[in-house]
Amino acid sequence: MDFPPNQGLDQDEVDEHVEETIADNEVVLFMKGTELMPQCGYSRRALGLIDQYRDEYETVDVLESLDEYRAALEDHSGWETIPQTFVDGEFVGGSDVLAELDERGELADTLGVEQ
Repeated sequence: MDFPPNQGLDQDEVDEHVEETIADNEVVLFMKGTELMPQCGYSRRALGLIDQYRDEYETVDVLESLDEYRAALEDHSGWETIPQTFVDGEFVGGSDVLAELDERGELADTLGVEQ
């Protein structure tokens, strides 16, 4: 049985992209879909929470190479679920963690926003 060629990136390319993106950006959200078209409720929720406090941050749509991104991110965070948020190179969590931080009034600090 023939499988269609992988439309996305191979594992090495994804690993490198994840490394560079986390290193080069203060806040990064790895999500399903884009800022304009989130493709899952958890990604939409994470986006909305970050948007409350930050105008500038990086988003990465993992859907084109989902398995590869899942593996690369799990190496960084120990989590395999998407979305994942990183601040200053450190893993913060998914939408549930962002929501908990927000409820406790800690999300702006976590995202590096001057109060």
